[in-house]
Amino acid sequence: MTLPVALAVDGGASKTDLALIRADGALLALARGPQTSPHHLGLDGCLRVLEELLGEAQANADGPIEVAHVMLAGADLPAEERALQEAIDARGWAARISVRNDTFAVLRAGTERGWGVAVVCGAGINCVGVAPDGRHARFPSLGAITGDWGGGGDVGLAALSAAVRSEDGRGPTTSLERVVPAHFGMASPLEVAEAIHLGTLGERRVLELAPLVLAQSREDAVAGELVDRLAGEVVAFARVALTRLDLVSGDVEVILGGGLMRAGNGRLQTGIEEGLRAIGPGIITRVVADPPIVGAALLGLDDLGASAAARDRARAELAAAAGDGLAMTGRTGDG
Repeated sequence: MTLPVALAVDGGASKTDLALIRADGALLALARGPQTSPHHLGLDGCLRVLEELLGEAQANADGPIEVAHVMLAGADLPAEERALQEAIDARGWAARISVRNDTFAVLRAGTERGWGVAVVCGAGINCVGVAPDGRHARFPSLGAITGDWGGGGDVGLAALSAAVRSEDGRGPTTSLERVVPAHFGMASPLEVAEAIHLGTLGERRVLELAPLVLAQSREDAVAGELVDRLAGEVVAFARVALTRLDLVSGDVEVILGGGLMRAGNGRLQTGIEEGLRAIGPGIITRVVADPPIVGAALLGLDDLGASAAARDRARAELAAAAGDGLAMTGRTGDG
């Protein structure tokens, strides 16, 4: 008997992973492509990338696709989720299709409970909460216009701003004045700012500066303040989600995902843990090691009623393949 297959998608603002996983947990195919955020590509552009990746994966994997969990950055508002859901439903990729924000994938990758709170700090920052009874806590996550601060873009831009202010004397002296221009092979922070203004350096490249802030925070007061601010923003998101779902006083997991969380910065981690401990003594903080595509795949296997052994197999095979940073196709699991 041919086992059903789950389609899993993690579509972010920088890259997209698409996987086909058999009900016994075998990874049949993994394809990696560019970003699919509809905020940047529009609905048609997002679907075009997904269709290309699905075609690549299906060329190397057999079996009926029973369920699809398509987790996308940019599926933030209910209207956006509905539009994506309707468009993907019309394409008939699977018998059952669920489209949600990619933060749900991070939550599932980080816990077997099926509920809790996840805060993601990647290019941007977002948070989702799921209660044991299925209630959700969500945020618009549209950037500064909805009060958000804390993704790599925000931290990187703050680093450049601090570097320029250090250079011209308006702000305190900081090592960012040196390391920011050096990262781009330029002589001064002002030269970096002028390059962005003139369009010779893409504005999104400020994302590259966020890791510099984490590294400098050990000895530089200005960088340290930015890391402390980031910790405070993560705690604020989690606090609101926990409060809305009546989870403050219980034993609950807060899952931290995204590149800034996985960087292993001790000051950031300590700030978050201390902030959450002040909210509730039963809050457990965990940085998720597996990439979000693992969470999307596990949601698909949950839908298929897969065994714990199948879920463990999928987690191991997919985490290993996705961690290589390369597209994998044509790999068929045994048995």
